[in-house]
Amino acid sequence: MHPLLNTAVTAARAAGDFIMRHYNQADQLTVTTKQASDFVSEVDQQAERIIIDRIHKAYPSHAILAEESGEHGEAGGMQWIIDPLDGTTNYLHRFPQFAVSIACKDRSELEVAVVYDPFSQELFTASRGAGTQLDGRRVRVSRTSRLETSLIGTGLPFRKDQKIDHYLPMLREVMLNTAGVRRPGAAALDLAYLAAGRLDGFWELGLKPWDMAAGILLVREAGGTVTELGGGKDPMKSGNILAGNLKIHGQLEKLLKPHL
Repeated sequence: MHPLLNTAVTAARAAGDFIMRHYNQADQLTVTTKQASDFVSEVDQQAERIIIDRIHKAYPSHAILAEESGEHGEAGGMQWIIDPLDGTTNYLHRFPQFAVSIACKDRSELEVAVVYDPFSQELFTASRGAGTQLDGRRVRVSRTSRLETSLIGTGLPFRKDQKIDHYLPMLREVMLNTAGVRRPGAAALDLAYLAAGRLDGFWELGLKPWDMAAGILLVREAGGTVTELGGGKDPMKSGNILAGNLKIHGQLEKLLKPHL
């Protein structure tokens, strides 16, 4: 295993173990509201510390971009992008759809990625140029070629600043032109599922880099296509992502384009 990936896996499993130790006491945790419908718990914060400690033990000079504590160090070289608990609202309700997401990039190039589901203990990993694996087994995006038979993932706007009226026409179009739409509530897992062929496409608006960095590499290394919603190449910059296997990505892009 790539040394960077080995560090990411070790950190993700350690954080996941901590997250699950508190799962059945989630309703007793101290929870802070960052903004409307956007929460952080003491588990998020401690899981993030566990991850950063593991990374800095192996790579003390590497920079960090983490959801709860922000940026640490200079971002021009190696930088780790961390979401310690993607799907916090699910976790707090004991809805079993949440994950640890860790990626590492060298300047602008994503090098390794881990998305770990501590509830199911599924481990999705990727290294640049070496493919995507689920629990050590190589996975690929689906072969679905027709939009009307595809299953599409999305994330519904949950904050007032996310312009739900802009999103709803997109949702309507996808609902009417596909086999179904799913919104489990953790973008990192949605992208991991896309990489493993469980979803055929995915789109969402207003994500942060830590929501999607690991998932982007998982999808690309599994043979999928990831762009900005609207055609740009850097969804981590805009926050608007469109992903899928090659054929479904193109059809989704055409379907959603009139609503951008």
